[in-house]
Amino acid sequence: MYALSHAVAVNPSGAEPVLSREQVWQGLVMKAENAVPFVPGMEVCEVLERHPDGLLREVSFRGSRMREKITLTAPVEVLFERVDSPDNAGWITNVISESEQGLLLTFTFAVRFPGTEPGSREEQAKGETMKGAYVSAVQATLDRVRALVRSGQIGAAGAPAP
Repeated sequence: MYALSHAVAVNPSGAEPVLSREQVWQGLVMKAENAVPFVPGMEVCEVLERHPDGLLREVSFRGSRMREKITLTAPVEVLFERVDSPDNAGWITNVISESEQGLLLTFTFAVRFPGTEPGSREEQAKGETMKGAYVSAVQATLDRVRALVRSGQIGAAGAPAP
């Protein structure tokens, strides 16, 4: 499995509006429910089952379909686990944390690339491409949360606006 972790500042200099932990959390929950408006390249996101701590969904991302079990650990972590097949196994987390530099959104992933030898240069290259896509997805998520705050769909305290 290829693994990587990367943190993104939630509120870099000049970002408006400045997001609270609660607003980012609400956005991550909305993204778990329907990732299409949050993730470039996501074509379909359908909730199949709901559970007390999450859901099962089917997504289509750049032509690949997969099922993901989502576990919500409020107000800090969303865990996305691929549950289709051992060949396409993997997981991704989005974690909200505090730091001396401010609020961070860290994504960590560990995935298999079907038909790719673990530890190979090919795996490394695919992993670096995936890193770029995930950094873009995390930034797109934060941009979407900001837009939802500006439109009033996420309130000042992170709750859906009335």
